[in-house]
Parts: sequence; C-alpha cells; structure tokens
Amino acid sequence: MTGFHQARWAEPLIFDLSGSTAPYPHENIEELTKYLPKDIIRESLEIPNISEPRVAKHFIRLSQMNYSVDLGMYPLGSCTMKYNPKIADEIINNCNLEYIHPDQPIETVQGLLKVLYDLAKYLCEITGMEHCSLQPAAGAQGELTGVLIMKKYHITNNMDYKDEVIIPDSAHGTNPASAKMAGYKVVEVPSNEDGKVDISALRDAVSERTAGLMLTNPNTLGIFEDRVLEMAEIIHEVDGLMYYDGANLNAITGVARPGDMKFDIVHVNLHKTFGTPHGGGGPGAGPICVNDKLREYLPVPIITKKDGKYVLDYELKHTIGRVHSFYGNISVLLRAYIYIRRMGRKGIAWMSKIAVLNSNYLLKKISRFKGVDLPFNKDVPRKHEFVISLQRLKKDTGVTALDVAKRLLDFGVHAPTIYFPLIVNEAFMIEPTESVTKDELDYYAECLLNVLNESYSTPEIVKSAPHNLAIKRVREAEASRPSSMAPSYLWFKKRSMAKL
Repeated sequence: MTGFHQARWAEPLIFDLSGSTAPYPHENIEELTKYLPKDIIRESLEIPNISEPRVAKHFIRLSQMNYSVDLGMYPLGSCTMKYNPKIADEIINNCNLEYIHPDQPIETVQGLLKVLYDLAKYLCEITGMEHCSLQPAAGAQGELTGVLIMKKYHITNNMDYKDEVIIPDSAHGTNPASAKMAGYKVVEVPSNEDGKVDISALRDAVSERTAGLMLTNPNTLGIFEDRVLEMAEIIHEVDGLMYYDGANLNAITGVARPGDMKFDIVHVNLHKTFGTPHGGGGPGAGPICVNDKLREYLPVPIITKKDGKYVLDYELKHTIGRVHSFYGNISVLLRAYIYIRRMGRKGIAWMSKIAVLNSNYLLKKISRFKGVDLPFNKDVPRKHEFVISLQRLKKDTGVTALDVAKRLLDFGVHAPTIYFPLIVNEAFMIEPTESVTKDELDYYAECLLNVLNESYSTPEIVKSAPHNLAIKRVREAEASRPSSMAPSYLWFKKRSMAKL
C-alpha cells in the first residue's frame, strides 16, 4: 500500500553536516566595521560551513518529513484541523495591511476597522448573539474571558456568593481550567446512556451558588445535546449564565445558533471553524460574543460606528478590561473575514453539512471493523466528529489505542486524537472536516483496517510501530520534555554553556 506521504528520511542537524564552523567571510569587513559601534561587532559568527545547494537540500528534506493540513487529512477530534485557503494568505500579505501600525490614528485605518466591525457583526449573526469582542487570542483565552464576564456580572449584581460552575464530564480540559483560573469551584455532571448531559444530575447539581453551565454542543462525543433549552431554563432559574464552548461550532454553523439555544456567552474558535491557521502555538483567535445584558462587560476597546466613522469604544461601564493588546490577532481575524465572505451564507451551512456527512460516512465504515465499538447509544446520530473505543481490541490482542495511532503513521496518514474524552476507554476520536474527499476517507479507513488486522495477526508489528519514520518509537514521558540524552539537546547545551 502506498500512502499520500509515506517517504521519510533521517536528516542530521545542520551543524552536524558541517565539519567545522568558520567566521563569515567578507572581503570588505574592515571597511564595514569602522562605521559601527565597537560593542556590537562580533569577532566571529559561528554558522555551519555548508554550500548553498546542501543548505537547500537540508531544509527541503526537513519540509518533506513534515506533515501539514496541505498534505493530507488531520483528523484530530475536537480540533477541526481544516484546509487553510491560500487566497487569505495572499490578501494578508498585501503591503497595505502589512505596514499598518496599531498606534496609527484611527482616521488612517478606517478600512481595516470597517472589516473588523463587519467581522464582529458576522460572528454575532452566526452565533445568534448581539455583541462581540475580537480580542481573545485563542479558544482557551476566549473561555477565560467569558468566565470572567460571568464572574463580573454576578459581582456587579450583588450575587458574589455564586462560586460554582457546572461542567459535563465530557468537556474539554480547558473548561474546568478556565473556571478554576477565574476562581470558581467546578461541579461535574455525568453523561447518560445516550452520551448526553444527565438532566436529573444537572438539576441536583444546581443551587443558588451556581454561576453558570459551560457546555459544548454538539458535545465531545459528536452528539447533539437536544435538551439544551431545558438545561438553559434550569440554569436561568437560579440567575446562572449559559456559556457555549465554540470548539464544535463547525458542526452547526449556518444551521443552528447558540443564541437560539438560550446561551448568554459564546466563544468562537476562528482557527477551527473559519479556515485560519491552527496549531504550533498560535497565533489563534477566540472572539467572545454575548447577548445584550452582557455588552457592558466585554473587554475594551470594542469597535463601534459613530457619525459615519469607525471608533474604538473604551467606555463600557463594567468591562473586565483588556485581555490582549490592541484589537486582537489581526492577521487571523482577517483570514476568518475572508473565509466567511468567500463562503457566504449558503456556503457556511454547506460547510457544516459536508463535515457531518464526512464524519458519518467514515464512522459507518470503521464501526464494522473487528475490535471496534461505538460507545453510548449507537442509534444516536453523530455530528462532525465521533469517538470509537478500542477497548475490545486491547482485550483481544494487547494492542492499545496508542499502538494503533503509532502504526497509522507508517501508512502516511495522521493519527486521530486518542484517550479523549476520558469517559471512553481506549478512545479514538476522529474528525475528518469538510475539507477532505471521499477518496481520502476511504484510504484512511483502509489504513485503519490494515492496522486492526495486523493487531490480530502480528500484534508485535503494531506494538513496536512506527517503523517507516525517521524517529522510531519514543518513550512518551521523555518525549514530552527535553532529554539530557538527546543529541540536539546536548549540542544546544554545549553552545549555551560556551557563551556563558
């Protein structure tokens, strides 16, 4: 079997390719240095002593060893790693945008402010909210911003005794983390046999101390919470607020709106739902949208329109203050604006429908494979992502979800999210997104089937994978932190100590 991206080569560090390093040669070095302050002149510049063709080969080789959304499916469940349209990159690199400075007078950036103002309006329309701040730089920061708004709202309205936030057991890990960072106690509610929030347990968890409910819909199992209006009524009865985690908005955009589900606060992951770059530590964007009663609590400034001009409004009575410098990560925000304009109202809905179709098509194929189980009610439809369990495979063969994920890499495809959500044993969480074709879905299913068959016939091959990559099986604990034995670590340590 041949994959979309199967070839891998080992490649040493660029300094290891050089027999020695040498000062950068320049015939006019003395003439140049006499015009520079002595304290900024280096005696030598240690760079690899390598020819230009070898340097080009080195970096091209590294790029061939890398995997990206431009190369193939990135089926990380709950992450929505979709294709990034190149037209957005082309527009962003326009010098008229590139050279704008955030300290310019607002009279000179009216065009940019209009685009950002319109983007906020689009996000409000898509989510069913009334007001929006574009400041948060990531989904987790959007979460924290929303929870801080929740806290400030209750303090302002003499309800500072509200110190609990309710979160389902299937929630993203950032939900309880954001609530704790804001000073709340986290109250967990379990899922029922259908993989949805247990309404009876929710009622028991709610009290006058409840500040709100943080909910993802559809949830992390890819299942739509169809009793969300009932949940909202329960929370609002005690003056709590409904918070919508926008991580899974890609499943319902243009089809359903959190505002119509009675949510008060919504954060939107532009780097998940709206085709902007995702991963690698950022930058991202997690705008926060709220209903009318929470407008005055948004971070400042927000962009408004006054006397035909776009202005920055700092005069929000109960604002939580800034959460980011200036207006947010503009390059990411503009990419999302371009994506929304290019797709249009019908295109946005089509996007979500294709994502759901792709997910269910792949699930239908995979769920028939030996060793695979679909947890919770099999008759409940999944949305843009799904979670299978490989618990039976582990029991039959000793092969774990981690082993299967490692072996998939040998076939030139990216592994899905594993061991999440925590309520599923040996969880395998897959989200193909709308970006991929049927051929890619079929190939992915074929690769997984091969690995599962190997698990029963020759399990040691799977348990010792990967075999075709430059780096073989690593120890997970050591891989997550710098190792004192890694050659690259030793090289950097040696050079750092020499400079000291």
